[in-house]
Amino acid sequence: MVKISVLYPGKPGSRFDGEYYFNEHMPMVIRLLGPALKAVSVETGISGAMPEQPAPYVTVCHLTFESPAAFYEAFVPHAATIQGDIPKYTDIEPIIQIGEIRLSR
Repeated sequence: MVKISVLYPGKPGSRFDGEYYFNEHMPMVIRLLGPALKAVSVETGISGAMPEQPAPYVTVCHLTFESPAAFYEAFVPHAATIQGDIPKYTDIEPIIQIGEIRLSR
């Protein structure tokens, strides 16, 4: 299993519309990726390691697939639609990481 992590770094003065992201963007992504998408979770940053520190990421999304190939097969046909929607909710350039899930409980 692999996890595609999409991280939106917190930057002073940046814009992130959480309501649009949760209510419009993510339902569209889930629908477009279809049954290849095995799990999804989205986190909203609360703080850094200490309560008074700002969260390093505004939002982090994790998408789970059987393999990198399964991700690419599901994503590539819809890449333009998914990526084209980003300006509607943020001006932050997301950081994307593909990782192998080695431990999960």
